[in-house]
Amino acid sequence: MRLFDKDIKADTLSPLTLAFTGDAVFSLFIREMLVCQANRPVGELHKLSVQSVKASAQAKAMRGIMPLLSEKETDVFKRGRNAHTSHTPKNQSGCDYHYATGFETLVGYLYLKGEDERLKFLLNEVIKVFEDDKGEKAPE
Repeated sequence: MRLFDKDIKADTLSPLTLAFTGDAVFSLFIREMLVCQANRPVGELHKLSVQSVKASAQAKAMRGIMPLLSEKETDVFKRGRNAHTSHTPKNQSGCDYHYATGFETLVGYLYLKGEDERLKFLLNEVIKVFEDDKGEKAPE
């Protein structure tokens, strides 16, 4: 569900603009999931959300959902992954950072296209990737 009621041509936006939006959408998704799981202190919520939204976690999520993507979605991911970024954070590998940027680009694209059901499906698959990785449920 987009909050701003304006027709957006997501196909014409730069990958980094899509990633800018996707970062916020994914962060909100993770925060909502954590809040729905349990009432926790804000510091704990922040710590748990950071575990899921950091570049290495997003890269792992992207690798987990790659087989589920359509050709168009794969192309959007690749545009984001290959986008020239001005820096790579010190604490992240370059490969993870580029995969995370591609993931955020895909999330931003689907969100701005209004493909809510597809976005919800893929984000729920991301949660399964996180759970499989830990051998347990997502952070609680």
